[in-house]
Amino acid sequence: MAKPEFTASGVRIEQRLRSLTRAGQVRISDGRLELLTSYGRVIDSAPVQAVRASRPRFAAADRALAELGGKRYVLTLGESDPAPGEPGPPSARRFIEAVHRAAGRGG
Repeated sequence: MAKPEFTASGVRIEQRLRSLTRAGQVRISDGRLELLTSYGRVIDSAPVQAVRASRPRFAAADRALAELGGKRYVLTLGESDPAPGEPGPPSARRFIEAVHRAAGRGG
């Protein structure tokens, strides 16, 4: 298996008003986006070309929307590891950019 293009752990994954996991994982690898529970069980996965990722309106900077096969998920990713002395971008922004890059839509 190739090295993942994007990975985040400790992600809260929700679908509508239902929390699916509070410490899940998001991974982009081999052209697929996978949403996983904290135990590594696949919640959902799809080819990145079929995934829509965006920021929800009026939401905190650490949240992202991901639509996989018509199912919408709200991801709360938290802050990324910043460079020394720098605040660093939220992981939600990095996630959205990684989806667009992997799908060939630019960043």
